[in-house]
Amino acid sequence: MDNEAIQIKEIANKLRLDVVRMVHLAGDGHPGPALSIADIVATLYYKVMNIDPKNPDWSERDRLILSKGHACPIIYAALARKGYFSTKILPSLRKLGSILQGHPDMIKTPGIDMTSGSLGNGISIASGMVAASRVTGYDYNVYVITGDGELQEGVVWEAAMSAAHFNLGKLIVFVDNNGFQSGGAIKDINSTIIPVLEKWKAFGWHCQEIDGHNINQILAAIEKAKAETKQPSVIVAKTIKGKGLPFMENDNSWHKRTPTEDELNMAIKVFGGVANE
Repeated sequence: MDNEAIQIKEIANKLRLDVVRMVHLAGDGHPGPALSIADIVATLYYKVMNIDPKNPDWSERDRLILSKGHACPIIYAALARKGYFSTKILPSLRKLGSILQGHPDMIKTPGIDMTSGSLGNGISIASGMVAASRVTGYDYNVYVITGDGELQEGVVWEAAMSAAHFNLGKLIVFVDNNGFQSGGAIKDINSTIIPVLEKWKAFGWHCQEIDGHNINQILAAIEKAKAETKQPSVIVAKTIKGKGLPFMENDNSWHKRTPTEDELNMAIKVFGGVANE
């Protein structure tokens, strides 16, 4: 990795530790699907997206919709460390009155571009945002992160058809292809969604497949997607659920589970953090 990729990877691991600490303190949450997208989130917020933390509602900013909203602690960590709000707020995850709810709320949390949680809706909403930019004249990209299990929602494919028909080239979708959903392995629950990339090709999208933990591949794929101005783009990112923690990787019980004190200490050791940072 070059120095830039190393720096982004270091940020991603810091965000991963934030997630483990937040979920531990909250006593509830989804650490596995949050850790699988940490490298993508760090790359978008710390290198790619045209945003201004001091002006979160800036009309010309790039947008990000976390369609798999249950993974939101990783977004909260990225927003806090980017300067949208204090990192001291992170321990309030899921607490009564907190701005950090169990699923993203665009009214409560600075930097959240769309409320989400009900799966399948992110691409439809993002399509509307891109279409709106043709009216307003604002030049921004809209990014979506969706789960692979989420692709079983029919509204995803209605949006895929519509976005291709209307040539929404400013729409860039990441599929977090970790192979699991809440109830188990996707190949066991609904194998017809596999192969994922071929489905998007059939719907007329600009398609790429990458290692979702390789920062250079993430950056290169985004550049190719941005260069495609007519077709909407999908980047199928091969990821590992719970990436970074040996006791969590590919163990689907971590889809929704609380780390113990010992497991938090292991995460601190792995990611090089400081207790009570």
